[in-house]
Amino acid sequence: MTTYILRPENARPRMTAAWRDACSYLELGQSVKLELSECKPTRSLEQNSRLWALLHDVARQVKWSVDGRETYLSPEDWKDVFTAALRKGQRVSPGIEGGFVMLGARTSKMTVGDMVELQTLIEAFGAQHGVVFGDMEKVA
Repeated sequence: MTTYILRPENARPRMTAAWRDACSYLELGQSVKLELSECKPTRSLEQNSRLWALLHDVARQVKWSVDGRETYLSPEDWKDVFTAALRKGQRVSPGIEGGFVMLGARTSKMTVGDMVELQTLIEAFGAQHGVVFGDMEKVA
């Protein structure tokens, strides 16, 4: 399967390439499925920088229960906690040698709007737990 992202500046050559690919199947007597959908922009680099600043602030200031003990989590662990909360749950897989593995969401695939929701969730959590966030103007 090939995906073509069309933008105003490249639509014609990309559609030409897609048509050539489709013809290669059609010439063999095979059918081709073409699906169109809106391509929403993914999060910006500025949003990503701000996300990690928020996660580092939470990681330094909030203890969380892990395996029955209060401990400080890494920013990466907090990202998993917050993305699971945003998605209203998390996928779980059995580990290869026992236990369970929590499968996190990829923030690099989030839309701009999803990233805004995630950061709003982190800020609300921080407000409830007394987190003092750094100067976000410096990162944004």
